[in-house]
Amino acid sequence: MKNNSSKEMKRYNHLHGEIEATYHDASLKFSVSDSKLKILYTICSFGESFLLNDICRYSGLSKQTVNSAVRNLESEDIIYLEAVDGKSKRVCLTEKGKQVTEKTAYLLIQAENTIFDSWSTEDVQKYLELTERFLISLKEKVEQM
Repeated sequence: MKNNSSKEMKRYNHLHGEIEATYHDASLKFSVSDSKLKILYTICSFGESFLLNDICRYSGLSKQTVNSAVRNLESEDIIYLEAVDGKSKRVCLTEKGKQVTEKTAYLLIQAENTIFDSWSTEDVQKYLELTERFLISLKEKVEQM
């Protein structure tokens, strides 16, 4: 098999992997699974509740992983589900869940915000622009495969 990755793609993939590993390290520090932390993080990013379907999209987790982690979080009294309409459900933090997110996801969000706050506005905007452009192009390429 031929190795076709450019030097830049190798670097990008390494950096992406290291970032994911750092989030995993945070999960370990918080004594929570990666999927549970991603779900709590996603909810915490938007307030105290979030639509179940949107958690899948925003967290990058599969529907099966989200459903399994949600059941576990529910059994731990960290979240509860609330019907929104005929099909949609909202994942809501319980009081215990709010306390848990203060010691986990919220700390991670604060760290990320501190990093962006230390960058110039132009650097943050450029980083987000380029990341979004890469994502859109990658989605197009995957659709064409």
